[in-house]
Amino acid sequence: MATIKDIAKLAGVSIAAVSRVLNYDTSLSVTDETRRRIFEAAEELHYKPPKQRNKKVKKKLKIGIIHWYSQKEELDDPYYLSIRKGIEKECFSKNIETMTIFKNDNRYITDELNDLDGVIAIGKFSNDDIEEFLMYSRNIVFVDFSPNEKIYDSVVIDFRKAVLEVLEYLLNCGHSKVGFIGGREYVGKKMKPIEDEREKTYREFVQTRKLFDPKNIYIGNFTAEDGYKLMKKAIKTGQLPTAFFIASDSMAIGAMKALYESNIKVPEDVSIIGFNDIPTSKYLTPSLTTVKVHTEFMGGTAVNLLLERINGNREIPKKVVIPCELVIRESCRSI
Repeated sequence: MATIKDIAKLAGVSIAAVSRVLNYDTSLSVTDETRRRIFEAAEELHYKPPKQRNKKVKKKLKIGIIHWYSQKEELDDPYYLSIRKGIEKECFSKNIETMTIFKNDNRYITDELNDLDGVIAIGKFSNDDIEEFLMYSRNIVFVDFSPNEKIYDSVVIDFRKAVLEVLEYLLNCGHSKVGFIGGREYVGKKMKPIEDEREKTYREFVQTRKLFDPKNIYIGNFTAEDGYKLMKKAIKTGQLPTAFFIASDSMAIGAMKALYESNIKVPEDVSIIGFNDIPTSKYLTPSLTTVKVHTEFMGGTAVNLLLERINGNREIPKKVVIPCELVIRESCRSI
C-alpha cells in the first residue's frame, strides 16, 4: 500500500508538501506544476487516504426465502406467490440479495443456503423443518404461520375475526343454511394435519347458533380442481345450502364453474364468498365477494421484522397480525 513517503519520492518533493497538498491546505504556496506531479504520483501509486483505507465496506445482506410450496403448487394457489413477491419487492428496494428455495419432495436444497443473514419462511413447517432452518440462520421470520410466538417472529392474519365477519354477513343476508368448502394441509414426513382456523371458526359459529349440519361441510385441497369436485359432490345431494363460504378464492373459482355447468345461478340460487382476494377474483362473472388479505404487505412486513433482528439485535420476538377486510362484490346477495 502506497504511503506519502512513496509519493514524495516519486514526485521529487518533500513529505510535508505531499501531505499538505493531498489535504488541500490552501495556505501552502506551491506551483501548479508541483501540485500536478503530486496528484499524478498519488494516482499512479493508487494511494488511498487513511480514512478511505480504514473505511469498512458495508456487506450486502443476503436473505433466504424458504417456501413450503413447490413452484407448481405456488402457481395453483397465488396466495403464497403474492407473499413471496412482497418479500422480493421489499428486498429489492433495500438492496438485499435473496435466495428462494421451493419445497422439493419434502426436502430443501441446503447447499444454496450458505452465508445467510436471515431466513423468511413462507407457509407451514414441522419442528424438524424449523430445526434445519436454524442451521442456516438464527434470524427467522415466519409468514402465515406462528410456530412459537415466544421464540420466533411471525406475520399472520386474524383468520377467526375474518371468518366471523363473513358468517355474520351471510346471516344478516338471510342465509341460515351456509355450507363450507375448505382444504386440509399437512407438514413433516409423517404428514401431520394442520388445523385450519377457517374451518374451526365455521364449525364453532354454526354450532353456537344451532345451524350445524355435517353434510354441509366439504374438505379437500386448496385448489380450483378440488373446489370444482367438492361443489359437484354437494350438487349431487340435491340439497344445496343457499350460501357457501369457501376457504380460498382458487377453490371458489372451481366451485363456481361446477355450479355454472349445472345451471345453478350465482348469486340467484347460491351465494358464494371466497377468501384471499386473488387478482382474478374481481374479473369473474359474477365478480367474487371475498376476504381481502394484504399478502404483499405481509411479505414486506416480514422483511422489516428480519432487519430489526439483523441490524438492531432485537431479542424479544414479535407477532404481527395484519387485518383483513370483506370485499362485497356480485357473487352474494340477500334472500
